[in-house]
Amino acid sequence: MNVHTVAVIGGGLMGSGIAQVVAEAGKKVCLVDVSADQVQKSIKTISNHLSRKVEKGKCSKEHMEQTLDRITGTTEMANIQEAQLVIEAVPEKLDIKKKVFAELDTYANKDAILASNTSGLSIAAIGAAAKRPEKVIGLHFFYPAPIMKLVEVIPSLITSQDTYDTAYQFVKDIQKDPVECKDYPGFIVNRILVPMVNEAIFCLMEGVKPEDVDQAMKLGANHKMGPITLADFVGLDVLLATMEGLYEGFSDSKYRPAPLLKKMVESGNLGKKTGRGFYIYNEKGEQVGSAI
Repeated sequence: MNVHTVAVIGGGLMGSGIAQVVAEAGKKVCLVDVSADQVQKSIKTISNHLSRKVEKGKCSKEHMEQTLDRITGTTEMANIQEAQLVIEAVPEKLDIKKKVFAELDTYANKDAILASNTSGLSIAAIGAAAKRPEKVIGLHFFYPAPIMKLVEVIPSLITSQDTYDTAYQFVKDIQKDPVECKDYPGFIVNRILVPMVNEAIFCLMEGVKPEDVDQAMKLGANHKMGPITLADFVGLDVLLATMEGLYEGFSDSKYRPAPLLKKMVESGNLGKKTGRGFYIYNEKGEQVGSAI
């Protein structure tokens, strides 16, 4: 199946980023959100990102205008009928995603593939909410989607080969690099990366300074960003939810969340987005010192 029209459900940071990537690749996009204000905010965000690309000489003004012309924003799910592929990018809660997929089953074209941008939830569980589980697959983009090249492609046990082949080719068509993952918690990247960050937080519990943990991993493991800075960047609440998902999914003590991580989330200090996590951030989002 040739995918030339894509619906993106959810206009947040991930949804708007995915919509931009798809539209820049020459495909029509229907961006759906429950709020008209959020729809307009998402399109404005995309426009701002493209404007910066023009300013930096990374694309032409004509490319920017053509990309924006391919994006239609709406609050009506009924407008996704023309899409051959629907990508869900709503909050990382299984009950919310299952509710959305039940709706997609009603409004999407009967031949459309339904994809979830989940970072670790069960594709089988999400697909069970639709009457076409063989057409449900995971397409996990990484933030920020316009920059990050990787997309994890996750078929469930009952995803059809045709669905997988179409989704895999689609990722290549939008100039991203696909990797196949099995439908287990965390897939590949988060299953490996998040426990490493969690272990770094255990080091903080033992009295190691955040700056020293970050410096050690940057210099000793050649990481571009230290794990504590990464934790703040991702969001400590997101990190905790991912660890809890791994722990529940595998019933393995090696995935236990660090108690300090739980305390940070309970305190409301969630990282860069709240101005305080393991580090303190100024109004420009710049790191200005350690918080612990």
